[in-house]
Amino acid sequence: MNYISTRNKNNTSVNSFSKITMEGLAPDGGLYIPDNFPFLTLKEIYKMANLNYAELFTEIIYQFCGSCINRSEIFQIATDSYKNFGSEDLAPLTKYNDNIKILELYHGPTLAFKDFALQFLSRIFNLFLERSNKNITIIGATSGDTGSAAIEAFKNNSSANIIILHPKGKVSEFQRRQMTTIEADNVFNIALDGNFDDCQAIVKKLLVDKEFNEKQNLASINSINWVRVLAQVVYYFYSALKVLKYNKLERVNFSVPTGNFGDAYAGYIAKKMGLPINKIIIATNSNDILSKFFQTGIYKVSKVVPTLSPSMDIQVASNFERLLFECLDSNPTLVKEYMAKLNTHGSFEISKEMLYELNKTFLGVSVNDDKTIERIRNCYSEKNIIIDPHTSVGLEAACSAKLEELNIVLSTAHPVKFSSAVNKAINNTLSLPNKYKNIFTLEEKFKSFPNDINVIKNFISINSSL
Repeated sequence: MNYISTRNKNNTSVNSFSKITMEGLAPDGGLYIPDNFPFLTLKEIYKMANLNYAELFTEIIYQFCGSCINRSEIFQIATDSYKNFGSEDLAPLTKYNDNIKILELYHGPTLAFKDFALQFLSRIFNLFLERSNKNITIIGATSGDTGSAAIEAFKNNSSANIIILHPKGKVSEFQRRQMTTIEADNVFNIALDGNFDDCQAIVKKLLVDKEFNEKQNLASINSINWVRVLAQVVYYFYSALKVLKYNKLERVNFSVPTGNFGDAYAGYIAKKMGLPINKIIIATNSNDILSKFFQTGIYKVSKVVPTLSPSMDIQVASNFERLLFECLDSNPTLVKEYMAKLNTHGSFEISKEMLYELNKTFLGVSVNDDKTIERIRNCYSEKNIIIDPHTSVGLEAACSAKLEELNIVLSTAHPVKFSSAVNKAINNTLSLPNKYKNIFTLEEKFKSFPNDINVIKNFISINSSL
Protein backbone atom coordinates (compact mmCIF):
# COMPACT_ATOMS: atom_id res chain seq x y z
CA MET A 1 0.00 0.00 0.00
CA ASN A 2 1.18 3.50 -0.85
CA TYR A 3 0.32 6.69 1.03
CA ILE A 4 -0.33 10.17 -0.30
CA SER A 5 -0.27 13.61 1.31
CA THR A 6 -3.42 15.69 1.60
CA ARG A 7 -1.39 18.52 0.05
CA ASN A 8 0.51 16.67 -2.68
CA LYS A 9 -1.48 13.81 -4.16
CA ASN A 10 0.81 13.33 -7.16
CA ASN A 11 4.12 12.88 -5.36
CA THR A 12 5.94 10.17 -7.30
CA SER A 13 8.04 8.97 -4.36
CA VAL A 14 7.01 5.76 -2.62
CA ASN A 15 5.47 6.46 0.78
CA SER A 16 5.48 3.10 2.51
CA PHE A 17 3.89 2.34 5.86
CA SER A 18 7.28 2.42 7.59
CA LYS A 19 8.25 5.74 5.96
CA ILE A 20 5.06 7.59 6.85
CA THR A 21 5.10 6.14 10.37
CA MET A 22 8.52 7.59 11.09
CA GLU A 23 7.83 10.91 9.34
CA GLY A 24 4.43 11.53 10.96
CA LEU A 25 3.74 14.73 9.04
CA ALA A 26 4.38 14.93 5.30
CA PRO A 27 7.24 17.28 4.29
CA ASP A 28 4.72 19.55 2.52
CA GLY A 29 2.77 20.01 5.76
CA GLY A 30 -0.03 17.67 4.73
CA LEU A 31 -1.30 14.54 6.46
CA TYR A 32 -0.73 11.06 5.11
CA ILE A 33 -3.63 8.85 4.07
CA PRO A 34 -3.73 5.61 2.03
CA ASP A 35 -4.15 6.01 -1.71
CA ASN A 36 -7.06 3.58 -1.32
CA PHE A 37 -8.94 2.17 1.66
CA PRO A 38 -9.39 -1.59 2.01
CA PHE A 39 -13.02 -2.71 2.06
CA LEU A 40 -14.37 -5.74 3.88
CA THR A 41 -17.68 -7.38 3.12
CA LEU A 42 -20.12 -8.03 5.93
CA LYS A 43 -19.35 -11.73 5.61
CA GLU A 44 -15.64 -11.02 6.10
CA ILE A 45 -16.36 -8.71 9.03
CA TYR A 46 -18.61 -11.20 10.82
CA LYS A 47 -15.93 -13.88 10.45
CA MET A 48 -13.86 -11.78 12.85
CA ALA A 49 -16.55 -11.67 15.53
CA ASN A 50 -14.97 -14.35 17.74
CA LEU A 51 -11.39 -13.06 17.57
CA ASN A 52 -9.71 -11.71 20.68
CA TYR A 53 -8.45 -8.13 20.62
CA ALA A 54 -4.90 -8.92 19.46
CA GLU A 55 -6.20 -11.20 16.72
CA LEU A 56 -8.72 -8.62 15.51
CA PHE A 57 -6.05 -5.92 15.70
CA THR A 58 -3.81 -8.02 13.45
CA GLU A 59 -6.51 -8.49 10.83
CA ILE A 60 -7.37 -4.78 10.67
CA ILE A 61 -3.88 -3.28 10.83
CA TYR A 62 -2.41 -5.75 8.34
CA GLN A 63 -4.68 -4.28 5.67
CA PHE A 64 -2.65 -1.05 5.76
CA CYS A 65 0.94 -2.24 6.13
CA GLY A 66 1.94 -3.46 2.69
CA SER A 67 5.15 -5.47 2.82
CA CYS A 68 6.66 -3.51 5.73
CA ILE A 69 5.48 -5.86 8.44
CA ASN A 70 3.90 -9.31 8.41
CA ARG A 71 0.91 -10.71 10.28
CA SER A 72 2.94 -12.55 12.90
CA GLU A 73 4.93 -9.40 13.72
CA ILE A 74 1.75 -7.37 14.11
CA PHE A 75 0.21 -10.03 16.36
CA GLN A 76 3.32 -10.21 18.56
CA ILE A 77 3.44 -6.42 18.87
CA ALA A 78 -0.30 -6.20 19.61
CA THR A 79 -0.05 -8.90 22.28
CA ASP A 80 2.86 -7.07 23.91
CA SER A 81 1.19 -3.66 23.59
CA TYR A 82 -1.89 -4.65 25.57
CA LYS A 83 -0.43 -6.99 28.17
CA ASN A 84 -0.44 -4.31 30.89
CA PHE A 85 -4.07 -3.27 30.57
CA GLY A 86 -6.01 -3.56 33.81
CA SER A 87 -8.97 -5.45 32.40
CA GLU A 88 -9.10 -8.91 30.82
CA ASP A 89 -11.55 -7.43 28.33
CA LEU A 90 -9.50 -4.51 26.99
CA ALA A 91 -12.58 -2.52 25.99
CA PRO A 92 -15.66 -3.66 27.95
CA LEU A 93 -19.16 -2.44 27.16
CA THR A 94 -21.40 -1.24 30.00
CA LYS A 95 -25.15 -0.92 29.56
CA TYR A 96 -26.53 2.57 30.20
CA ASN A 97 -30.02 1.92 28.89
CA ASP A 98 -31.68 -0.14 26.16
CA ASN A 99 -30.44 2.25 23.48
CA ILE A 100 -26.99 3.24 24.79
CA LYS A 101 -23.87 1.35 25.82
CA ILE A 102 -20.67 2.87 27.18
CA LEU A 103 -17.39 1.60 25.74
CA GLU A 104 -14.73 1.75 28.46
CA LEU A 105 -11.43 2.70 26.82
CA TYR A 106 -9.57 3.69 29.99
CA HIS A 107 -8.13 0.40 31.28
CA GLY A 108 -4.64 1.03 29.89
CA PRO A 109 -1.60 2.02 31.96
CA THR A 110 -2.40 5.77 31.92
CA LEU A 111 -6.17 5.37 32.27
CA ALA A 112 -7.10 6.90 28.91
CA PHE A 113 -7.99 5.76 25.39
CA LYS A 114 -4.68 7.12 24.07
CA ASP A 115 -2.98 3.99 25.46
CA PHE A 116 -4.53 1.88 22.69
CA ALA A 117 -2.60 3.75 20.03
CA LEU A 118 0.57 4.82 21.80
CA GLN A 119 1.50 1.47 23.31
CA PHE A 120 1.33 0.10 19.76
CA LEU A 121 3.10 3.08 18.17
CA SER A 122 6.07 2.82 20.53
CA ARG A 123 6.65 -0.80 19.54
CA ILE A 124 6.25 -0.06 15.82
CA PHE A 125 8.81 2.73 16.21
CA ASN A 126 11.19 0.32 17.93
CA LEU A 127 10.81 -2.24 15.16
CA PHE A 128 11.61 0.26 12.42
CA LEU A 129 14.42 1.89 14.44
CA GLU A 130 16.09 -1.48 14.98
CA ARG A 131 15.95 -2.17 11.26
CA SER A 132 17.54 1.19 10.40
CA ASN A 133 19.84 1.39 13.44
CA LYS A 134 18.69 4.95 14.14
CA ASN A 135 17.80 7.11 17.13
CA ILE A 136 15.01 9.69 17.14
CA THR A 137 13.73 12.68 19.08
CA ILE A 138 9.99 12.44 19.57
CA ILE A 139 8.18 15.75 19.74
CA GLY A 140 4.54 15.92 20.78
CA ALA A 141 1.78 18.25 21.93
CA THR A 142 -0.88 17.27 24.41
CA SER A 143 -4.16 18.58 25.74
CA GLY A 144 -3.73 16.11 28.57
CA ASP A 145 -3.91 12.41 27.81
CA THR A 146 -1.64 12.03 24.77
CA GLY A 147 1.40 13.24 26.71
CA SER A 148 1.11 10.82 29.60
CA ALA A 149 0.32 7.89 27.29
CA ALA A 150 3.30 8.71 25.06
CA ILE A 151 5.66 9.14 27.99
CA GLU A 152 4.51 5.85 29.53
CA ALA A 153 5.05 4.10 26.20
CA PHE A 154 8.48 5.57 25.43
CA LYS A 155 10.05 6.09 28.88
CA ASN A 156 13.55 4.59 29.23
CA ASN A 157 13.65 3.88 25.49
CA SER A 158 17.32 3.74 24.50
CA SER A 159 16.54 4.76 20.91
CA ALA A 160 14.31 7.76 21.58
CA ASN A 161 14.15 10.93 23.61
CA ILE A 162 10.64 12.28 24.07
CA ILE A 163 9.75 15.96 24.48
CA ILE A 164 6.12 16.82 25.27
CA LEU A 165 4.54 20.27 25.23
CA HIS A 166 1.43 20.86 27.31
CA PRO A 167 -0.52 24.14 27.76
CA LYS A 168 0.50 25.60 31.10
CA GLY A 169 -2.34 25.50 33.64
CA LYS A 170 -4.79 24.03 31.12
CA VAL A 171 -4.62 20.30 31.89
CA SER A 172 -5.86 18.64 35.05
CA GLU A 173 -3.37 18.26 37.90
CA PHE A 174 -3.56 14.48 37.62
CA GLN A 175 -2.82 14.64 33.88
CA ARG A 176 0.11 16.98 34.43
CA ARG A 177 1.60 14.88 37.19
CA GLN A 178 1.30 11.72 35.11
CA MET A 179 3.78 13.38 32.76
CA THR A 180 6.00 15.35 35.09
CA THR A 181 6.64 12.77 37.83
CA ILE A 182 8.09 10.10 35.53
CA GLU A 183 11.70 9.33 36.42
CA ALA A 184 13.37 8.63 33.10
CA ASP A 185 16.40 10.29 31.56
CA ASN A 186 14.87 10.36 28.07
CA VAL A 187 11.68 12.23 29.10
CA PHE A 188 11.36 16.03 28.90
CA ASN A 189 8.23 18.06 29.70
CA ILE A 190 7.51 21.64 28.64
CA ALA A 191 4.69 23.78 30.05
CA LEU A 192 3.99 26.29 27.29
CA ASP A 193 2.40 29.68 27.87
CA GLY A 194 -0.62 29.25 25.59
CA ASN A 195 -3.27 26.72 24.71
CA PHE A 196 -3.15 23.31 23.03
CA ASP A 197 -3.47 24.86 19.58
CA ASP A 198 -0.26 26.82 20.29
CA CYS A 199 1.53 23.62 21.33
CA GLN A 200 0.28 21.79 18.25
CA ALA A 201 1.28 24.65 15.95
CA ILE A 202 4.87 24.55 17.22
CA VAL A 203 5.09 20.78 16.71
CA LYS A 204 3.86 21.09 13.12
CA LYS A 205 6.31 23.90 12.36
CA LEU A 206 9.19 21.85 13.72
CA LEU A 207 8.24 18.82 11.66
CA VAL A 208 8.15 20.77 8.38
CA ASP A 209 11.40 22.62 9.16
CA LYS A 210 13.50 20.38 6.92
CA GLU A 211 16.93 21.47 8.15
CA PHE A 212 16.06 21.29 11.86
CA ASN A 213 14.08 18.07 11.44
CA GLU A 214 16.92 16.26 9.68
CA LYS A 215 19.47 17.49 12.20
CA GLN A 216 17.45 16.36 15.21
CA ASN A 217 15.78 13.33 13.52
CA LEU A 218 12.31 14.31 14.75
CA ALA A 219 9.30 12.03 14.92
CA SER A 220 5.69 12.73 15.86
CA ILE A 221 3.38 10.86 18.23
CA ASN A 222 0.36 13.13 17.79
CA SER A 223 -2.62 11.96 15.78
CA ILE A 224 -1.22 13.71 12.74
CA ASN A 225 0.73 10.43 12.63
CA TRP A 226 -1.38 7.97 10.63
CA VAL A 227 -0.57 5.02 12.89
CA ARG A 228 -2.04 6.85 15.89
CA VAL A 229 -5.41 7.06 14.17
CA LEU A 230 -5.20 3.63 12.58
CA ALA A 231 -4.74 1.82 15.89
CA GLN A 232 -7.98 3.37 17.16
CA VAL A 233 -9.99 1.89 14.29
CA VAL A 234 -9.77 -1.52 15.94
CA TYR A 235 -11.96 -0.79 18.97
CA TYR A 236 -14.75 0.39 16.67
CA PHE A 237 -14.77 -3.06 15.07
CA TYR A 238 -14.32 -4.76 18.44
CA SER A 239 -17.28 -3.05 20.12
CA ALA A 240 -19.58 -3.07 17.09
CA LEU A 241 -19.05 -6.77 16.54
CA LYS A 242 -20.06 -7.45 20.14
CA VAL A 243 -23.46 -5.83 19.75
CA LEU A 244 -24.08 -6.78 16.13
CA LYS A 245 -23.35 -10.42 16.82
CA TYR A 246 -25.53 -10.86 19.90
CA ASN A 247 -28.33 -8.37 19.23
CA LYS A 248 -28.88 -9.05 15.52
CA LEU A 249 -28.67 -5.34 14.72
CA GLU A 250 -28.08 -4.02 11.23
CA ARG A 251 -26.25 -0.81 12.15
CA VAL A 252 -24.88 1.07 15.16
CA ASN A 253 -24.09 4.69 16.01
CA PHE A 254 -21.04 5.97 17.85
CA SER A 255 -20.90 9.06 20.03
CA VAL A 256 -17.33 10.40 20.17
CA PRO A 257 -16.23 13.16 22.56
CA THR A 258 -13.60 14.87 20.43
CA GLY A 259 -11.50 17.97 20.03
CA ASN A 260 -8.78 17.06 17.55
CA PHE A 261 -11.02 14.76 15.44
CA GLY A 262 -8.55 11.84 15.46
CA ASP A 263 -10.79 9.42 17.37
CA ALA A 264 -13.81 10.39 15.30
CA TYR A 265 -11.87 10.01 12.07
CA ALA A 266 -10.87 6.50 13.18
CA GLY A 267 -14.59 5.69 13.30
CA TYR A 268 -14.97 7.10 9.81
CA ILE A 269 -12.17 4.81 8.58
CA ALA A 270 -14.00 1.85 10.13
CA LYS A 271 -17.15 2.83 8.23
CA LYS A 272 -15.20 3.22 4.98
CA MET A 273 -13.85 -0.29 5.53
CA GLY A 274 -17.38 -1.68 5.64
CA LEU A 275 -18.30 -1.67 9.33
CA PRO A 276 -22.07 -1.00 9.44
CA ILE A 277 -21.98 2.36 11.20
CA ASN A 278 -24.97 4.65 10.72
CA LYS A 279 -23.98 7.93 12.42
CA ILE A 280 -20.88 9.22 14.15
CA ILE A 281 -21.94 11.84 16.68
CA ILE A 282 -19.29 14.56 16.97
CA ALA A 283 -19.68 15.49 20.63
CA THR A 284 -17.88 18.69 21.64
CA ASN A 285 -17.84 20.91 24.68
CA SER A 286 -18.22 24.70 24.40
CA ASN A 287 -15.22 24.70 22.05
CA ASP A 288 -17.68 23.70 19.38
CA ILE A 289 -15.91 24.42 16.08
CA LEU A 290 -16.39 20.81 14.95
CA SER A 291 -20.01 20.35 15.99
CA LYS A 292 -20.94 23.70 14.44
CA PHE A 293 -19.22 22.72 11.21
CA PHE A 294 -21.34 19.60 10.87
CA GLN A 295 -24.43 21.71 11.59
CA THR A 296 -23.67 24.68 9.30
CA GLY A 297 -20.79 23.80 6.97
CA ILE A 298 -18.80 26.71 8.40
CA TYR A 299 -15.44 25.99 10.02
CA LYS A 300 -14.65 29.07 12.09
CA VAL A 301 -11.96 29.42 14.73
CA SER A 302 -12.91 31.13 18.00
CA LYS A 303 -11.07 31.77 21.23
CA VAL A 304 -10.46 28.63 23.28
CA VAL A 305 -12.81 28.49 26.27
CA PRO A 306 -11.62 26.64 29.41
CA THR A 307 -14.07 23.87 30.32
CA LEU A 308 -14.48 20.93 32.67
CA SER A 309 -13.44 18.65 29.80
CA PRO A 310 -10.02 20.22 29.06
CA SER A 311 -8.75 17.53 26.69
CA MET A 312 -11.27 18.86 24.17
CA ASP A 313 -10.42 22.55 24.65
CA ILE A 314 -9.19 22.77 21.07
CA GLN A 315 -10.12 24.93 18.10
CA VAL A 316 -7.93 23.75 15.21
CA ALA A 317 -8.52 20.01 14.77
CA SER A 318 -5.54 18.59 12.88
CA ASN A 319 -7.21 15.43 11.65
CA PHE A 320 -10.04 17.38 10.08
CA GLU A 321 -7.77 17.96 7.06
CA ARG A 322 -7.99 14.27 6.19
CA LEU A 323 -11.77 14.50 5.92
CA LEU A 324 -11.56 17.82 4.09
CA PHE A 325 -9.30 16.20 1.48
CA GLU A 326 -12.02 13.69 0.70
CA CYS A 327 -14.77 16.35 0.69
CA LEU A 328 -12.79 18.26 -1.92
CA ASP A 329 -12.56 15.25 -4.25
CA SER A 330 -8.99 14.50 -3.15
CA ASN A 331 -7.78 17.78 -4.63
CA PRO A 332 -4.64 18.89 -2.76
CA THR A 333 -4.69 22.33 -4.39
CA LEU A 334 -8.12 23.01 -2.94
CA VAL A 335 -7.05 21.65 0.45
CA LYS A 336 -4.15 24.10 0.52
CA GLU A 337 -6.49 26.93 -0.48
CA TYR A 338 -8.97 26.10 2.28
CA MET A 339 -6.22 25.73 4.91
CA ALA A 340 -4.61 28.99 3.79
CA LYS A 341 -7.98 30.70 4.14
CA LEU A 342 -8.32 29.24 7.63
CA ASN A 343 -4.90 30.64 8.56
CA THR A 344 -5.53 34.09 7.12
CA HIS A 345 -9.25 34.61 7.74
CA GLY A 346 -9.91 32.16 10.56
CA SER A 347 -12.67 30.36 8.71
CA PHE A 348 -13.91 28.68 5.57
CA GLU A 349 -17.23 27.32 4.35
CA ILE A 350 -18.10 24.24 2.31
CA SER A 351 -21.02 23.92 -0.09
CA LYS A 352 -24.47 22.77 0.99
CA GLU A 353 -24.01 19.73 -1.22
CA MET A 354 -20.83 18.73 0.64
CA LEU A 355 -22.50 19.26 4.00
CA TYR A 356 -25.45 17.12 2.92
CA GLU A 357 -23.10 14.26 2.06
CA LEU A 358 -21.18 14.62 5.33
CA ASN A 359 -24.41 14.60 7.34
CA LYS A 360 -25.12 11.13 6.04
CA THR A 361 -22.42 10.07 8.50
CA PHE A 362 -21.70 12.90 10.94
CA LEU A 363 -23.96 14.63 13.43
CA GLY A 364 -22.61 17.56 15.48
CA VAL A 365 -23.74 18.12 19.09
CA SER A 366 -22.29 20.62 21.58
CA VAL A 367 -22.56 20.12 25.35
CA ASN A 368 -21.80 22.91 27.84
CA ASP A 369 -20.39 22.50 31.36
CA ASP A 370 -23.80 22.68 33.07
CA LYS A 371 -25.12 19.78 30.99
CA THR A 372 -21.83 17.93 31.52
CA ILE A 373 -22.21 18.13 35.30
CA GLU A 374 -25.90 17.23 35.15
CA ARG A 375 -25.21 14.12 33.06
CA ILE A 376 -22.43 12.96 35.45
CA ARG A 377 -24.84 13.44 38.35
CA ASN A 378 -27.74 11.63 36.67
CA CYS A 379 -25.54 8.78 35.47
CA TYR A 380 -24.40 8.20 39.04
CA SER A 381 -27.77 8.61 40.77
CA GLU A 382 -29.78 6.61 38.23
CA LYS A 383 -27.28 3.98 37.06
CA ASN A 384 -24.59 3.98 39.77
CA ILE A 385 -21.99 4.59 37.03
CA ILE A 386 -19.25 7.19 37.54
CA ILE A 387 -18.04 8.87 34.35
CA ASP A 388 -15.48 11.56 33.60
CA PRO A 389 -16.55 14.89 32.02
CA HIS A 390 -15.42 13.91 28.49
CA THR A 391 -17.48 10.74 28.62
CA SER A 392 -20.33 12.86 29.97
CA VAL A 393 -20.16 15.06 26.87
CA GLY A 394 -20.39 11.97 24.66
CA LEU A 395 -23.22 10.48 26.70
CA GLU A 396 -25.25 13.68 26.78
CA ALA A 397 -24.80 14.05 23.02
CA ALA A 398 -26.04 10.51 22.45
CA CYS A 399 -29.07 11.08 24.68
CA SER A 400 -29.98 14.36 23.00
CA ALA A 401 -29.50 13.02 19.46
CA LYS A 402 -32.27 10.43 20.01
CA LEU A 403 -31.17 8.14 17.21
CA GLU A 404 -33.10 4.91 16.75
CA GLU A 405 -30.16 2.54 16.37
CA LEU A 406 -28.05 1.39 19.30
CA ASN A 407 -25.55 4.05 20.36
CA ILE A 408 -22.07 3.25 21.63
CA VAL A 409 -20.53 6.09 23.64
CA LEU A 410 -16.75 6.19 23.76
CA SER A 411 -15.66 6.58 27.38
CA THR A 412 -12.23 8.10 26.89
CA ALA A 413 -10.80 8.51 30.40
CA HIS A 414 -11.04 7.17 33.93
CA PRO A 415 -13.02 9.58 36.14
CA VAL A 416 -10.12 9.85 38.62
CA LYS A 417 -8.19 11.88 36.04
CA PHE A 418 -10.80 14.62 36.43
CA SER A 419 -11.76 14.12 40.04
CA SER A 420 -12.50 17.80 40.75
CA ALA A 421 -15.22 17.90 38.07
CA VAL A 422 -16.59 14.53 39.17
CA ASN A 423 -16.58 15.60 42.84
CA LYS A 424 -18.39 18.80 41.89
CA ALA A 425 -21.13 16.74 40.28
CA ILE A 426 -21.63 13.89 42.75
CA ASN A 427 -19.75 14.98 45.90
CA ASN A 428 -17.71 11.81 45.78
CA THR A 429 -13.94 11.81 46.29
CA LEU A 430 -12.57 9.03 44.12
CA SER A 431 -9.91 6.64 45.34
CA LEU A 432 -6.65 6.66 43.39
CA PRO A 433 -5.61 3.42 41.66
CA ASN A 434 -2.67 1.72 43.38
CA LYS A 435 -0.27 2.70 40.63
CA TYR A 436 -1.01 6.37 41.30
CA LYS A 437 -1.44 6.38 45.08
CA ASN A 438 1.49 8.77 45.58
CA ILE A 439 1.14 10.86 42.44
CA PHE A 440 0.29 14.08 44.33
CA THR A 441 3.35 13.85 46.56
CA LEU A 442 5.99 12.99 43.95
CA GLU A 443 8.44 15.63 42.75
CA GLU A 444 7.62 17.14 39.36
CA LYS A 445 10.13 17.83 36.60
CA PHE A 446 9.27 20.22 33.77
CA LYS A 447 10.31 23.51 32.18
CA SER A 448 8.06 26.53 31.67
CA PHE A 449 8.63 28.36 28.40
CA PRO A 450 6.97 31.18 26.44
CA ASN A 451 5.14 30.49 23.18
CA ASP A 452 8.32 30.95 21.15
CA ILE A 453 9.44 28.32 18.65
CA ASN A 454 13.08 29.44 18.86
CA VAL A 455 13.14 28.81 22.61
CA ILE A 456 11.73 25.33 21.99
CA LYS A 457 14.27 24.69 19.22
CA ASN A 458 17.09 25.60 21.54
CA PHE A 459 15.77 23.29 24.25
CA ILE A 460 15.48 20.41 21.80
CA SER A 461 18.98 20.99 20.47
CA ILE A 462 20.42 20.85 23.98
CA ASN A 463 18.45 17.75 25.06
CA SER A 464 18.10 15.67 21.90
CA SER A 465 21.33 13.65 22.07
CA LEU A 466 21.12 10.03 23.21
